Amino acid sequence: MTSNPYIETYKATHLRECQLRQLEILQVIDRICQKHQIPYWLDGGTLLGAVRHGGFIPWDDDIDIAMRLEDMRRFEQVAPQELPAHLFLQSPRTEPDSKEPIVKVRDLNSFYVEPGDDFSAHYQKGIYVDIFPFIDYPTVPKSFAKKMGLAVSKSYSILHKPHHYSLRATAEWFWFGAKYLIARAAWAVAFAVRPRDTYISNILINNGYGIMHRQDSLFPLSTIQFEGLAFSAPRNPYAYLTDLYRNYMDIPPVEKRKIHSVIFITPLTTPTP
Repeated sequence: MTSNPYIETYKATHLRECQLRQLEILQVIDRICQKHQIPYWLDGGTLLGAVRHGGFIPWDDDIDIAMRLEDMRRFEQVAPQELPAHLFLQSPRTEPDSKEPIVKVRDLNSFYVEPGDDFSAHYQKGIYVDIFPFIDYPTVPKSFAKKMGLAVSKSYSILHKPHHYSLRATAEWFWFGAKYLIARAAWAVAFAVRPRDTYISNILINNGYGIMHRQDSLFPLSTIQFEGLAFSAPRNPYAYLTDLYRNYMDIPPVEKRKIHSVIFITPLTTPTP
């Protein structure tokens, strides 16, 4: 599809507004986590931005954080009572139509369209902060984790996209359904027979690359400066980022510096004084 130069210009012009709105959401999450002693840490491109740029990657328009799965469950319980009225906790439990098996805190006074958003489904589409659930991993070869992560994440994605009846769609459903069940079974066996005291990572559905972090590179958590503010971070962010990106200090070529969203609008309305 040909890009719309007016939309691209709008996004580039208003990117900082989107980033600052996400930073406000992150500050609210940080306050809730500190109040209820819920550990979290900057993850993915947000941690990379903190290390390499001292804040947002200049062309980035999202914020990623992570928590242990059990801590995310606690956050889901307390956050609805703590969030201001314009913020909404989105999860498969609060909005079953939401397209991802993760938690987001969304700003209702904004609009953010991602590739793959379904406008026939009723879920909030405001600017957000992603919260990824982490679990202890079995001590297995990284090649095995990568193979299982790719199988589970790809199968899950295909099985949960809209399908129209056809022979191909039916065959695809059975093929990827079987692939998903086999990979999950193999992963369950690894969980049952291998120790889980060395590695940690995102749940398999979200881990198509099979990333495995050493727990001692993550805990005990430290802090890092992001946009002039202190937020929680892995104990060794350099080892953590190497797991994710290898040569993480390398700046990508211009053609790969892409804003993630299709379009965003903020704010939708101006608050009355």
